[in-house]
Amino acid sequence: MIQISTLPYPMKEWIFPPPAAFSSFKPLNTTILGYRFESVHNAPVIVSFNSSTKVDELVLETEEAEKDVRRRMQRTDKKSTSKVSPPLSLPPVKNMSNHLLRYLSSLTPDEALAFAKRATENAPPVGDDPELYAPLFQNVSTFKRSYGLMERILKVYIYQEGKRPIFHQPYLRGIYSSEGWFMKLMEENRKFVTKDPEKAHLFYLPYSARQLQKALYVPDSHDLKPLSIILKDYVNMLAAKYPFWNRTHGSNHFLVSCHDWGPYILKEHEELQRNTIKALCNADVSEGVFIAGKDVSLPETTIRNPRKPLRNLGGKRVSQRPILAFYAGHMHGRVRPVLLKYWKDKDEDMRIHGPLSNRITRVMSYPEHMKSSKYCICPMGYEVNSPRIVEAIYYECVPVIIADHFVPPFNEVLNWSAFSVIVAEKDIAKLKEILLSIPLKKYRSMQTNVKMLQKHFHWNARPVRYDLFHMILHSIWSSRLNQIQANIGTTFKEHIDLWLDRTDLGPNSLLMVNIPYFPSQILHLYSFLYFCNHLKNFSSINYTDQ
Repeated sequence: MIQISTLPYPMKEWIFPPPAAFSSFKPLNTTILGYRFESVHNAPVIVSFNSSTKVDELVLETEEAEKDVRRRMQRTDKKSTSKVSPPLSLPPVKNMSNHLLRYLSSLTPDEALAFAKRATENAPPVGDDPELYAPLFQNVSTFKRSYGLMERILKVYIYQEGKRPIFHQPYLRGIYSSEGWFMKLMEENRKFVTKDPEKAHLFYLPYSARQLQKALYVPDSHDLKPLSIILKDYVNMLAAKYPFWNRTHGSNHFLVSCHDWGPYILKEHEELQRNTIKALCNADVSEGVFIAGKDVSLPETTIRNPRKPLRNLGGKRVSQRPILAFYAGHMHGRVRPVLLKYWKDKDEDMRIHGPLSNRITRVMSYPEHMKSSKYCICPMGYEVNSPRIVEAIYYECVPVIIADHFVPPFNEVLNWSAFSVIVAEKDIAKLKEILLSIPLKKYRSMQTNVKMLQKHFHWNARPVRYDLFHMILHSIWSSRLNQIQANIGTTFKEHIDLWLDRTDLGPNSLLMVNIPYFPSQILHLYSFLYFCNHLKNFSSINYTDQ
């Protein structure tokens, strides 16, 4: 313990900003060593990046204030509120604690991200939360902390360049509609979007792969190069016009693309393909474009009526699901023909079909088949992704995913084993055996989890907390945080310089500094000497062991 004592000084608050250093992917819950500074006179605000005590207090204080606001509004609007109603209006700025607002506003974008990463790594355990169902998540506490910080910090700059229909014109129907819905809601957003690029933590490239295909692709040509060249020229234009791309070589830029060709039309621009955060439906790690841990698996949603994106949701009780497993669809790709080879017309419990005939749909429609089945088979097509995964969730049917090398959506936060079955392609012949081996109690739990999961896959005309728009944005935010890594060997000097520069610490100050001791790291001797060198003006220094 190093105690530096002088005459009392009412230093009210200080929060220690972490350095920003960028590196390769590192999981959110990775522990990074830190330093702890504590003020001990008339200063209840304590920040520790080992325990994150003050961060917990600041964030939880704001969360409780927002909960109170939501509870009051829910009581007022209880009679008129439905599950697809507009979101409750939260006042995130005026109800935030003033000291947290002041501190966050003083940080550069990179410093704010480093702060958020440290705070997320040290997320406190959360109790029951009516908005989050813990069994769905790998770590609900980490997710809640990260999501809350995203709401308070994240700013996105959207480039205005680019002509319609390829840019700024969302395509809102069909199996590739996810990219269009995200574009629409992102460009309409006022909470996360900033018009000042210097304040942005992320930069959005607002193009539609589906619109690219419609505008430029020559049918049956198998030539994607014209589409790739458009994107290459677009990025080169932005890099020449603005400094933001070149500062990070595109690593703080992101794109959202649901078309099967999404990964392939990036290959004419190396930095676009390698460095950007890519939200792709075609999340195939085997092809070297989608990078797990950096890129985002985008859910593929089929929207038939953009005016009613949530129509026909829901399913039946377990007792009203007599079909063990159901699939119907076309035979393209490597998996589906194998699935039909083993199971079409082979077993009454396994309703495996090609496209449903009119004779069958007159008796039971495609949605009714899914609602009447315990398990819905979701095999890959030409690519690893399938809209049936989200359809199964909508109809409360446990999805069975058959697609080697596929990264499921939101895999960094969701526990897919809690509500789905993943079957290797080589085990298709044993599909019924695998499903029957799941105990009824386990199946009931999985089916309940699917119901609780639904809201995280809903497109709402006006985004609601934790819905699909926000889950996608959080995955992109999380990926950006994962790029940040504290540099233990070189950053203590930067900490002290930044702190002394920003803190009004006069000679009449009382401060306690607690530096954890790591026997194997000699750097702390250097750190201690450097720190003391900057405190020459203090009247006394007392040293004690701890």
